[in-house]
Amino acid sequence: MLLPGVFRSTAFCVSLGLAQIGVAAADSSSAKPASAADPSLAQADVAPPSATPDVTYGGFFDLGYLRAFNDPLNKLFRSRGTAWHVNDPHVNMTGAYVKKKASDGSRWGAELLVQTGKDDEIFGFSATAPNLDGSDWLRHLGPTNVSYLAPAGKGLMLQGGIFSSLIGYDSLYAKDNFNYTRPWGADFTPYLMLGVNAAYPLTDKLTGTLYVVNGYWHLANANSVPSSGFQLAYKASPRVTVKETVLAGPHQSDTSLEFWRFLSDTIIERRTDRFVIAFNGHFSTERVDAATPFCAWWIAAQLPMGWNVRGPWSVAVRPEIAWDSDGRWTLAEQTVTALTTTLEYRLPYKSAAAIFRLEHRVDHSTGPQGGFFDDHEVSPGVIALTPTQNILAFAVILTFDGTKSP
Repeated sequence: MLLPGVFRSTAFCVSLGLAQIGVAAADSSSAKPASAADPSLAQADVAPPSATPDVTYGGFFDLGYLRAFNDPLNKLFRSRGTAWHVNDPHVNMTGAYVKKKASDGSRWGAELLVQTGKDDEIFGFSATAPNLDGSDWLRHLGPTNVSYLAPAGKGLMLQGGIFSSLIGYDSLYAKDNFNYTRPWGADFTPYLMLGVNAAYPLTDKLTGTLYVVNGYWHLANANSVPSSGFQLAYKASPRVTVKETVLAGPHQSDTSLEFWRFLSDTIIERRTDRFVIAFNGHFSTERVDAATPFCAWWIAAQLPMGWNVRGPWSVAVRPEIAWDSDGRWTLAEQTVTALTTTLEYRLPYKSAAAIFRLEHRVDHSTGPQGGFFDDHEVSPGVIALTPTQNILAFAVILTFDGTKSP
């Protein structure tokens, strides 16, 4: 029978994982700004019942230079999907968007964002599954969807297309985050989703969202079976928000339930006028279909903090840790710890702004396959690895946001 087999598989994974976590811990011993987009609910923005529907449009240009002091021969930040080129300036992302809100006065909404840059080259693809047909041009689309606010109860928001992921605390776009570079947990969970979702305010404080998407990565085609999940977002107080999101579905060619990938994403955020602190934790597992099946694990946690010191000046600090037990996510069996510190100066001008960021991050990777690319080869064509990488980043982000009322 299927269910007993699944229960046995899950129990085996849990017991094996607890043992492996202890090994990983032993081995490791050898906040978004107030102006940022909130990824808590990925469905389209809903205007208050009394608000006049409007159209928002704008664009952004993100130029970054990451100086890696280990001088990797290939100039790559190993195991990364965003800001992954170092020691040369690069346009990591530039884009333009238009968005119409849905409201009870104008129930249809839409969103379109076109983008290009280094960050859209690999972020939505899978390291272990084939690419989706049409991914060469789909990668140039950010949130691109239509939405409808159905007149049901307190308002049922339906959305279909490419939408911001319900998983994770960080945006694909650096302009919307505390720090310039993204955490490990963000780079190995979806930034965008391709599918449909439905959100409903269950109470004044609790919103529930159900979603069905094409897969774990929106530009990958692991199989023909969709993934699905739900999110509960609870506003405990005017300053504290708690969100729990769950995803389940196959990310292998064998779509049997025993080989599904399961992920839990937890976010707790406290926000004041000048200070934000949050916790974001991921826990994911799947039983890998191999000659000898085994359980793979992904566990990541971060504690981003952002502080508006005074006027245009802000600072942010983000400690984090991530563990890839068998290389199913990062392609390397490793445990990574990192600390990122960012200084920001924001210069607004009417509907535009220039954001200047100076950032230092140090990453330390241990494990049988851990490390970052170094400045020499161990053999022809094989670049040496070093366990620690220090990066000093400088970025200039230009933004423009306008609103047109009908």
